[in-house]
Amino acid sequence: MHLDLPTLLLIRLCLDGFLVALYLSFARRHNAVGGPAWWAASVAASAVASLGVGTALSETATLSVVTVGGSLTAMYASHACVWLGLRSYLGLPVRQSLKWAIWGGVAMFAGQALLLELWDIPPARRALFIFAALVLVVLNLMLVRRRGDRHMSGEFQALRWLLVFEGVGLAVLLIRLLSSLGSDTATLLSVGASYVVLFITLDGLLRAVVLSALVSYRLQQNSERNLQKLADGKAKLRALIDNIHAGVIVFNPDQSIETINAAARRFVGWPSVPSTCAAQPHRLLDWSLLNAEGQPLARHEMPFEQVLATGQPLTDVVIGVRPRAGAGVRWALCNAFAENDALGGLRHVVITFVDITSLQLAQSEQKALQVQLAQSQKMEALGTLAGGVAHDFNNILAAILGNADLARQDILPDAPARQSLHEISTAARRGRELVRQILAFSRQQPMERQRISMRAILAESCSLLKAAMPSQVHLDAHCGPGDLSILADATQLGQVLLNLGTNARHAMGGQPGRLELRVDRFRVNDLALPSGLPTSWPGVIRVRVRDNGCGMDEATRLRMFEPFFTTRSQGTGTGLGLPVVLGIVQSHEGTIEVQSELGAGSTFDLFFPAAAVDTGSDDIDSDWSGHDAGPTIATNITATTTPIAAKSYSSVQNASMSPEPDSPNRHILYLDDDDTLVFLVRRLLQRRGYTVSTFTDQQEAIEAVRAQPDAFDLLMTDFNMPGMSGLDVAKAVLAINPSLPVAIASGYITDELQAESVAAGVREVVFKTDAVEDFCAVVARLVSGPEQAA
Repeated sequence: MHLDLPTLLLIRLCLDGFLVALYLSFARRHNAVGGPAWWAASVAASAVASLGVGTALSETATLSVVTVGGSLTAMYASHACVWLGLRSYLGLPVRQSLKWAIWGGVAMFAGQALLLELWDIPPARRALFIFAALVLVVLNLMLVRRRGDRHMSGEFQALRWLLVFEGVGLAVLLIRLLSSLGSDTATLLSVGASYVVLFITLDGLLRAVVLSALVSYRLQQNSERNLQKLADGKAKLRALIDNIHAGVIVFNPDQSIETINAAARRFVGWPSVPSTCAAQPHRLLDWSLLNAEGQPLARHEMPFEQVLATGQPLTDVVIGVRPRAGAGVRWALCNAFAENDALGGLRHVVITFVDITSLQLAQSEQKALQVQLAQSQKMEALGTLAGGVAHDFNNILAAILGNADLARQDILPDAPARQSLHEISTAARRGRELVRQILAFSRQQPMERQRISMRAILAESCSLLKAAMPSQVHLDAHCGPGDLSILADATQLGQVLLNLGTNARHAMGGQPGRLELRVDRFRVNDLALPSGLPTSWPGVIRVRVRDNGCGMDEATRLRMFEPFFTTRSQGTGTGLGLPVVLGIVQSHEGTIEVQSELGAGSTFDLFFPAAAVDTGSDDIDSDWSGHDAGPTIATNITATTTPIAAKSYSSVQNASMSPEPDSPNRHILYLDDDDTLVFLVRRLLQRRGYTVSTFTDQQEAIEAVRAQPDAFDLLMTDFNMPGMSGLDVAKAVLAINPSLPVAIASGYITDELQAESVAAGVREVVFKTDAVEDFCAVVARLVSGPEQAA
């Protein structure tokens, strides 16, 4: 069969043009795949070689170095570009190989020129080309064997068989040429050229198919690799999202949940499930959302709705979440944004949040502590002010009471002025009672803590309360078993119970009711006790005062311990009852809990540290309970009563102020910076037969003792004086005459003052509030000794 060589060359050129376009398209669209650009260059070089061959075989053409050497060199370049492209496809370095390929092309062209110009041996020229092409085919086979066996893909197997086919064809053609070195060159060329072109065309077509398959195979590999990377990235992202402490919830536009991480599940109380689970059926509307003030959120205020409506991100919004009925509110700091698709449509709404429940609780506790601190600072400031005012007010009231009593002694029993003096004394005593409450509130009244039993305190307080309770009020008192002893000031604790009982009586408003007083002992770890009590206490004594009166609303509860705040009508309450209770309880290291609702009564629980158990006390296993024995006569009850326990300082009540002419002639030295009190005390003592020397200057009093050390039987001095205190005066006087009885009067007595006075040799510290009416009795006891005073 005769093959038309020009037709074959034209077909080959057309095929080469198509393949060049194909490879360039691969190189442009899939630049991550190495090789197509080199393979396009290979086909282009093959087309150039085909043109050169067609030109050299034309009837009018003359053989030249350019047409012959250039064509064969182009054919060599075609095979070299296939090799370079395969190296690039396999990810091997190309730069050094390119240098060798260029030097091979130069050598090919030089060899063709020498064999054409010097020896003119056509078979040798073609044999040189075929040998070079065979070497490149072997190199390609080595690459395929090196990489193809590892991949074991069908594409590499096809390429390997194609290269074997090319190698066998080239080897046969090389042997044919070498065996025909002595034959007629023109006859050989005219007979075999068409078959060679056909062989090269078919080889190029098969090579294009195989190389295109390799490109597809690489694209598939890259796609699978990218999908795997995407899957790994999603898995890592899922693991990261699941393991962070921030909650992440991805919502679909219909508000169903697409994705939720483990932190969000814990936040809303859902059980943990594998992260690969499908979308959850839960919806946003299944939850109750609250704003920062704890009020339910309107629909348009919800983060999802805001992002859905505006498309704008939402940042740093405090949201409260109550996932299900009865569950506690949890708080979160939320951020939300919209996730759109490539066309700009809404695909998801992503909400991220951080659990700030503990922070909110801490802030609430901090606010409560700030309120307590502000209240404590206000109480301290008012207490300091009240203590100073009470000290000066004491002197004024003492002068009023003393002079009113002296005036009653100077007038006739039926004189009209006696009633006025009685009213003056009554008003002054009410003022003195207010002073005592102010001193109790400011914690500047004297206190001596001793081991006392709350049974005795409760019994004494109930006996006083019964006399003041209306007949329709049922008083119920009960003491639990065990040792109910605490270290306390009995008078002040009695005042606490009386104040609370009086408030309960007013809360009942004259209506039938019930007042319950109960004392119990608990272990410090008992569940019935509130949290926060010191665990170092040996036990807890709880005093409960409960009534079923009108109760208090929230506004009143917030202000109930505020000094001078009262809900009673004007003139019926001072507003110091509960502040005094708070001050006394806190001074005994105790705490108060109050529960009250409007119309449901009030319960006051006082918690005190129990005294260490005294095994020798008869009070340990005893029990006492008291109930009212029926109607009693309603009387007015005040916050101060007869002392329940004896005190170490002077507190003698209702002493007689009448003259005692038979009193022994004793010389009293009285020192006070208040002229009114000095004048009053001199008149009081002189009426009782005492010789009195009074001074308002400390140095003058000391000099008087120094001048006559044995002339005085008692030195009574005020403590709080400008310049030199009464304690300093006592030390100076006792340094002169150590046997002189010395007493100090003060409106507020502290433990430090008592300790310093005893150390200095002071005989007694007199509470100035009680020392006015009872001054003569105190003086009689100090100058005569206990037996004579009795």
